[in-house]
Formats: sequence, C-alpha cells, structure tokens
Amino acid sequence: MAEPTLHIGRKISKIRELRGMKQETLAAELGISQQAVSKIEQSADVDGEALEKISKILGVPADAIKNFNDDAVLNIISNTFTSQDTSTLNAINFQPSFNPIDKIVELYNEKIVLLERLLQAEKEKNDLLKGK
Repeated sequence: MAEPTLHIGRKISKIRELRGMKQETLAAELGISQQAVSKIEQSADVDGEALEKISKILGVPADAIKNFNDDAVLNIISNTFTSQDTSTLNAINFQPSFNPIDKIVELYNEKIVLLERLLQAEKEKNDLLKGK
C-alpha cells in the first residue's frame, strides 16, 4: 500500500482547484505574485503562518489541508451525490436558487430600456443634424 503523501503544496493546489479558484486569485488574496503561489504549490512543506492564511482564503482549516486525501474526497462525493432520476443525461442535479423565468423577464426588461435609450440617442442625433 502506498504511503500517503505529505506534500502540503500539492494538497493546497488540489483544494484550490476543487474550490474552482485560480492561482491568480489566491495570489491576489495573499498579496503575492502568481509565481509565488506556484512555488508554494511545488513545495513539500509550507510554513505555519502561510498555511493559516491560505487555509482562511480556501475556507478550510489548516489541519484539513494537512490531512487532505484524494480517496476521502472521492468517497464523500460518491456517498453524498444524489439525483432525482436515474437517467444519465440528468445526472447533474441543477436546482437554481432563482426562478429562471424571472431572470428571462428581467433580461428582457433591461433590453427594452437599452433599446429605448438607443432610440432616444438616435432622435437627438437626427435633431442635431437637422439643426433644431
């Protein structure tokens, strides 16, 4: 059986990726360059203060980073993923926190406002050209 990796930098990288965060974002939050984040993620060990800052930004305790395990993550995902039906096409359970129809109406209303503004600008331009 393979010995679990103690490479903290790789664990930070994996958690950052699972959170959908880019190196540039983490770098900006830490106030360092993207290259410095890359260097941290290539380091087997990360000092305690830096690890604490990174853990706060990633929203996980520093111990969770130290004890991070790919197998555990896969187990959690496979044991907690549920779908309302059994079809493969609907395997992703999409439940928006907003009403899609309301969003469409909102976008339509924004479009109307923009078109009215464009029409008003064209009228003003015609008036200027006519010399009124």
